[in-house]
Amino acid sequence: MTRAALLSLSLGLALFIGLLVWQGFGPLVSALSLAGFGVIAVAAFHLVPLALDAAAIHVLGGGTRPFVDSLRARWSGESVNSLLPAGQIGGPVLMVRRLSQLGESSVEAASMITISTTMQTVAQVLFSLMGLVVLGVHAVSRDSDVLWMAGAGVTALLGAMIYGFYLAQRRGLFGWLSRVVAKFGAGRDWSSLLSSADAIDARVHAMYRERGKVTASFLLSLFGWIVGTVEVWLALRLLGHPVDWSDALLLESLGQAIRGAAFAIPGALGVQEGGYLLLAPLVGLPPDAALALSLIKRARELLLGLPGLVYLHFSERGWRRSAARLQTSE
Repeated sequence: MTRAALLSLSLGLALFIGLLVWQGFGPLVSALSLAGFGVIAVAAFHLVPLALDAAAIHVLGGGTRPFVDSLRARWSGESVNSLLPAGQIGGPVLMVRRLSQLGESSVEAASMITISTTMQTVAQVLFSLMGLVVLGVHAVSRDSDVLWMAGAGVTALLGAMIYGFYLAQRRGLFGWLSRVVAKFGAGRDWSSLLSSADAIDARVHAMYRERGKVTASFLLSLFGWIVGTVEVWLALRLLGHPVDWSDALLLESLGQAIRGAAFAIPGALGVQEGGYLLLAPLVGLPPDAALALSLIKRARELLLGLPGLVYLHFSERGWRRSAARLQTSE
């Protein structure tokens, strides 16, 4: 782990513990006890948006490979992003590697993940704007200029971020990213990715011209974000604080935007909890319920992410053994 990653993890952990101490463990435990084994239902439901995100990758390949390959790659990448101190870059790079191991060419795999990640980001921006619309309704009902100004600022920031990300890709983002990964990934198997960096950038540009596939990837990603709102709705019902659909959408969309902004902190540890605490008053949610909601999401990440990391470990080991046997036979 690099010093920067260790520092980010330490800051996030300190913030996380500080929020728990500040809110008090008693009310939080009481709130979580209401959910009980319902957390398993929340985790099970997450398989729906996970499958939609995998489909958003699958359509870019034209459906030439089994859908389960995209699903396994997406599951592995999300597990890494959620539980390992690899930053948000770790998941996409791992998905490229996993698809390559499953038989996809490295150029095609990297191009698919680059574009699907972009489309997911664009979809998240639109999803966040939906939350801002709900926030605007709250601002009108409360006649709050502060809320209006906050909404306008967040809108401008989201737009600038996605436009900058798109321009970076047009100017050879993946070539630069591959070199960075190769430089700091000593002992890892990134050489083929590095040597294909320029070909990947060219393939990304070409794939953007396949508008039907790119549009389908975007729509599937957007639907995945929207469907994910059910997790918040279900979790709050389990906690005894039911909210309507629009309030659940506000919490999920703006909560995910806050989490995404903390990409440098592994798992947005502490930041996610602070975000829900900030958003809770907008929907009349008490602080202990907001923090319990975040912890239910953490529990869901563990329930799905730990098996994902175990699968990744054994599949990686199996692939290395197969590669070693192939080299020996040659």
